[in-house]
Amino acid sequence: MSIRTDLAIESAELYWETAETQDIPGVSCEEDGDEEIRITRVEVLNEEGEKIIGKKPGRYVTIEMPSLLESESSVQQKASRFLSQELSGMMESTKLTLVAGLGNSEITPDSLGPKVIPRLVVTRHLLSHLPQTVEHLAPVCALAPGVLGITGIETGEIIKGVAERVKPDLVIVVDALASRKTERVSTTIQIADTGISPGSGVGNKRKTINAETVGVPVIAIGVPMVVDAATIANDTIDLVIDTLSRNSQGEFFDMLQNIDREEKHALIRESLPKEMSDMMVTPKDIDALSEKIAHVVANGINLALHKGISEEEIASFVS
Repeated sequence: MSIRTDLAIESAELYWETAETQDIPGVSCEEDGDEEIRITRVEVLNEEGEKIIGKKPGRYVTIEMPSLLESESSVQQKASRFLSQELSGMMESTKLTLVAGLGNSEITPDSLGPKVIPRLVVTRHLLSHLPQTVEHLAPVCALAPGVLGITGIETGEIIKGVAERVKPDLVIVVDALASRKTERVSTTIQIADTGISPGSGVGNKRKTINAETVGVPVIAIGVPMVVDAATIANDTIDLVIDTLSRNSQGEFFDMLQNIDREEKHALIRESLPKEMSDMMVTPKDIDALSEKIAHVVANGINLALHKGISEEEIASFVS
């Protein structure tokens, strides 16, 4: 698709915009949550579903928190608990978990993964040397492998090499994603049990990190931190069309409203100057947003991996 997105829910929405039914062949969807947090579970059941929405067969859970960035810490804590619950539902019994924070720590919109790592309760080394201090915790190790442009090594190769050495039962990767809707930037978390293709949402797809390439199950946690400039232009035009059509009549506005969204998006991308057509946009306060989101994601992972641990105990370990 010409519309760039890493979110399964948005791929499903693209289908719904043109289909006469909400039922997607080969895909099941269900919604949950409350007035503060909305959860959508999308499961791609077979190759037919994969072909329609462009996502590998597997489970994709989207947690949307529109008020997260403006709210008190109680909502952030609630978001971490929801993330923990959904992540636990995808995990099988594990002895050792490896968490990898993907991305470039020098580029703020891409720094989510590296920022999550220092906030994790890592215990693999303590269980070997001071088992009595962490006997109630699960074995966890973590790394931030950097990016190809800095290390000269594919991220997937680094993770595979570490996995072969430490032999985890599960790998969790955390990465920044791209969305097709500005309101989902920094307010949405996606969890997928199909792994991840780093950079796919921004047109820089790297080696896939999944069970086939790593050798153990891989769960991906991602948060959209950027949106395509062409998408913003497209949404603005849609808003203008909608506003004008409310007060105007005639074939011209009927024609505008009936243009296929993807065709219009492709036309906008082709019409934009080259430097804008490849541009990804992020909020101006992305520094503060990435810190807040990293805290939510890290706490969710900690709660899922270390059963019974309190948020106060987490704070004492990572402070």
